[in-house]
Amino acid sequence: MKTLREIQPGQSVQVVRLHGAGPVRRRIMDMGITKGTPLTVRKVAPLGDPVEITVRGYELSVRKADAECIEVE
Repeated sequence: MKTLREIQPGQSVQVVRLHGAGPVRRRIMDMGITKGTPLTVRKVAPLGDPVEITVRGYELSVRKADAECIEVE
């Protein structure tokens, strides 16, 4: 199992599963990150938080804690 947090800048992955409690999971889904969605990691901040990704044609910054809830392949 790999999470979005472990992906290096420039890599493209696909969402396999979302983990987390109700409100956290709902917020991630509201950002357009759902099962089967392709993502590209653009940048990771120097201290690892946040992670900047491209999803569904737009740029999005995701907190480290949220990125750990997104299982990818």
